Amino acid sequence: MTINCMIASEPSMPQSAAKKAPLIFDAKQLQHQTAIPPQFIWPDDEKPSADPPELDVPLIDLRGFLSGDPAAARRASDLVGEACRKHGFFLVVNHGVDEALVAAAHRKMDDFFLQPLPDKQRAARKLGEHCGYASSFTGRFSAKLPWKETLSFEYSAKSGEHHIVEDYFTNTLGQDFTHLGKVYQEYCSSMSRLSLGIMELLGMSLGVERCHFKEFFEANESIMRLNYYPPCQRPYETLGTGPHCDPTSLTILHQDSVGGLQVHVDGQWRSIAPNVDAFVVNIGDTFMALSNGRYNSCLHRAVVNSTTSRKSLAFFLCPDKNRVVRPPPQLVDAAFPRAYPDFDWADLLEFTQKHYRADMNTMTSFSTWINDRRVTHHV
Repeated sequence: MTINCMIASEPSMPQSAAKKAPLIFDAKQLQHQTAIPPQFIWPDDEKPSADPPELDVPLIDLRGFLSGDPAAARRASDLVGEACRKHGFFLVVNHGVDEALVAAAHRKMDDFFLQPLPDKQRAARKLGEHCGYASSFTGRFSAKLPWKETLSFEYSAKSGEHHIVEDYFTNTLGQDFTHLGKVYQEYCSSMSRLSLGIMELLGMSLGVERCHFKEFFEANESIMRLNYYPPCQRPYETLGTGPHCDPTSLTILHQDSVGGLQVHVDGQWRSIAPNVDAFVVNIGDTFMALSNGRYNSCLHRAVVNSTTSRKSLAFFLCPDKNRVVRPPPQLVDAAFPRAYPDFDWADLLEFTQKHYRADMNTMTSFSTWINDRRVTHHV
């Protein structure tokens, strides 16, 4: 079978000036190949290992908190704080999100990702943008490519933008995808509400006003991403998603039953087992800045397998793009001086989309970049 992701030179051009055609990730063909293109092969020290130990992630029951029980809220916030001081990952159950909605959100992914590649490319992400369809980010990176496809789109909790997701699907993919837009609009709204509740718990755990972070994110302009990881015949040579820390504020992830999420803790990669009744929650770089470095975002990645596709739903909570990200005064003292400069979320988003491939040093590099840019603008 022909592989549709070969790199070829344009024959009409002189060899010295020849340009390479872009690499194309066609999952329907590549998932059956016994050899994978070298751009997908990761260095030996980054390749996944078989059967990593499982991470003991706290399971936090939100039933009492959501029903208004103060004691339950305190217990939940204590567990959240403990997890965030250790590695920034925890699971939430009894979260109030309709399980039928979660099932539909997983099911509808097939309506998009199982289309022929040209149909998916109608929603192709443009270089430097953060929304749209990406087939392994082949247009952005040339090495250590992730073995996955994604569809990302914006959600807004602002007044007057309550149909932004529905409009995206209809305007980008046509009327036949209106039903997907409705499902993901409702799913994002549920994720936004859940995120604001978790922000209350984070505020309590940090000793600031319970409503501080909730109010900060009430007009959130967030990102929803559908992840599809096709099978790979050489799963121990590649990664579904490379090691990174999320540059956003909070991630709420729902895994299917296949599993593949791994977290780097105490110098070792550990897996987070799938739990269809739970959401996996982790803080990102933006909240690390809001907490003044008291809570750290954590390195994580996704692996693939040779037999079964994997799907996940990722909601990335982000502030209003024009909100200034600055920790509350209570979190700045002699023991914790300011860790990062003030910034707008729009600046960090631009940095990670146009200038930097997110990793565990994103915030350090971004701080240097934003400070240098400010100096240049004042000269």
